[in-house]
Amino acid sequence: MLIALAFGFGALIVGIIFRPRRPYFEKLLPYESGNPPVGEPRYRFSVKFYVIAMLFVVFDVEAVFLYPWAIVFDKIGLYAFIEMVIFIVILVVGYIYAWKKEAFKWD
Repeated sequence: MLIALAFGFGALIVGIIFRPRRPYFEKLLPYESGNPPVGEPRYRFSVKFYVIAMLFVVFDVEAVFLYPWAIVFDKIGLYAFIEMVIFIVILVVGYIYAWKKEAFKWD
């Protein structure tokens, strides 16, 4: 644990010592994208944006599980096929639930 902490703090200290320091006005603005900030920084977003983002992450991560399964499909047998069918049914049920709750509408 001490080695991990020393490595982490050592990397931060080395970065502070050796990084280039060229501050200028645009870089010191709250946003470094080059666009001037518009409006209040504490603007409240609708919860629907977060729900859509979480649904995207959930379905995207679950889709990642399909790739290795498809690669070894011929070696894993019928048991793994049935497990994947159950997995996809659970995905479809979750998708239908989100659709019925109108989680995909941007209104």
